[in-house]
Amino acid sequence: MAELLKLLKDGNKPSLMAACVNAFLGIIKGVAFSFTGNVAMFAEMMHSLGDAANQLFVYIGSALSKKAPTKQFPAGFGRIVNLVCLFAVIIVAILSYETVKEGWHHFMHPAGESKGMFIALGVLFIGIVLESIVLAKAAVEVLHEAGQEKAGLATITKAFTYLKRAKPATKLVFMEDLVATAGNVLAFAAILIAHFTGWARIEGLVSMIIGCMMFYVVGKIFLDNARGVIGETDEEMLNHIAHLVMEDPNIKDIVRLEVVKEGEFLHVELVAEADANLSLAYLDDVRDHLTAVILSQKGVSKVAILFDEDDGLLNWVHVADKPTRPTI
Repeated sequence: MAELLKLLKDGNKPSLMAACVNAFLGIIKGVAFSFTGNVAMFAEMMHSLGDAANQLFVYIGSALSKKAPTKQFPAGFGRIVNLVCLFAVIIVAILSYETVKEGWHHFMHPAGESKGMFIALGVLFIGIVLESIVLAKAAVEVLHEAGQEKAGLATITKAFTYLKRAKPATKLVFMEDLVATAGNVLAFAAILIAHFTGWARIEGLVSMIIGCMMFYVVGKIFLDNARGVIGETDEEMLNHIAHLVMEDPNIKDIVRLEVVKEGEFLHVELVAEADANLSLAYLDDVRDHLTAVILSQKGVSKVAILFDEDDGLLNWVHVADKPTRPTI
């Protein structure tokens, strides 16, 4: 239990914050739906509850992924966060389907003007404010994980540029809260349009739009984490590490270099060619130096380096100062 509590302290904080906010919003939206019968409010209730559930799972998964390797699992537990994210999107997919189905039913058979307009608008306004705060926090975390500075009011837009560099849990929170904020705004607008124009079908239409946005998040997160479970190469970091390795005067060539994502971390395996006249003791010092350099790179948690005798041929070439794999 003590180990679990220690791991939870290192869990993804934006996920925990988002889970708490969405649980609160899901409850008050459920209460508002019971008073108003507004289908757009129902869609937002389902959206918030779904986000709260999977973000809690993601928080726990991100914490467990930091568990140290054991004898039985020497590669560590980094991919647990990818597995948890895959499980989380199943929940969102089910709620997305229910949201679209309910929206379609209301669109085809509108029930007339909803009651308690001001209650619904007030709850949605609270949702817009809270979801925007969580979205901003997630955007800051995205930039932090990418090694970038926050940019004031432009932080959210800047985060899109570096979203690929974010950890799986942070990326999920950012995307879900982006959709959640947009969903609150759409539901708010739908209630006003329905009230002033009498077009009750707009609430069903918006409910279907919210459900489709949730499906988009499901697809995007599923593909990202499926690649993570299989073991995806981080090409950008691979090129960066190759450049660092080739800068060492003792390294003549790179035979093989793999930089594989293991959940929130990167595992590096390197086979490099060195001068055959160098002693084992000297090569051991070279290995220690390269290991320290590679481990200092953001996200790298494990490095394995082997040396081979230089064959006099250069296999790893430079293009525009970026090392790339040889063409076979």
